[in-house]
Amino acid sequence: MTSESLRFTVLGSATPYPTVDNPCSGYLVSGGGTRVWVDAGSGTLAQLQRHVWLDELDAIWISHLHADHSADLLTAYYGALYADIELAAPIPLYGPPGIADRLAHFLTNTSTRSPVESAFAIEELHDGHEVRVGALTLASRAVAHGLPAFGLRVEAEGRSLVYSGDTAPCPGLTSLAEGCDVLLCEAESAEAPAADEQVHHTPEDAGGTARSARAGRLVVTHVGRFLTPEQAVARASTRFDGPIEYAAPGAAFSV
Repeated sequence: MTSESLRFTVLGSATPYPTVDNPCSGYLVSGGGTRVWVDAGSGTLAQLQRHVWLDELDAIWISHLHADHSADLLTAYYGALYADIELAAPIPLYGPPGIADRLAHFLTNTSTRSPVESAFAIEELHDGHEVRVGALTLASRAVAHGLPAFGLRVEAEGRSLVYSGDTAPCPGLTSLAEGCDVLLCEAESAEAPAADEQVHHTPEDAGGTARSARAGRLVVTHVGRFLTPEQAVARASTRFDGPIEYAAPGAAFSV
């Protein structure tokens, strides 16, 4: 392992589909020589290869099974098994319950089930799941998104990054983010729904979660189509007094 500090690179942050210059949700989290692909939204596999090949990943972690967070697992499967990649072993993949059958259902073209487990060593997440991957500790908590969904806390050498995944404000995320150095929090919604169940943060909610969790810094991501990044940052700042940045595609952040 190296002494590389905990950091993350934004592979994409668009929602609900990629723009011409911004893939959907995906991040490369690294530290101590360990590299984890966090969420695999549309377009992120191409950007991942600017930094690391599939066979150089230590793990993949998926927050939930909406396509803008997981679709590139499908092409990653073909890359891992049928192209120029030679895996020494299947890539550890941590994801929501049912992820293996969901992938296999899409990828199977004959009566024989596609061998997704040949590409990915799949372990299902649950509330309180924790695993050590190289130099990184990955802890997952269930969050409120209307389907099985998880937030992630990554720790290394006393530093901590928390990623919300997609979620409404909820105690699980606030608890997960308690005292973290950086909170990477979605801000998809321009307004909270008046009647329907809330399943995303507004920018103000992102600021409120960062404040309640006593986060050191806030990085807003997954900003919806009816907001600009500048608006999201400005609105989040009405609830959080600490540093706030936007997860621009290609940006790299040290934790």
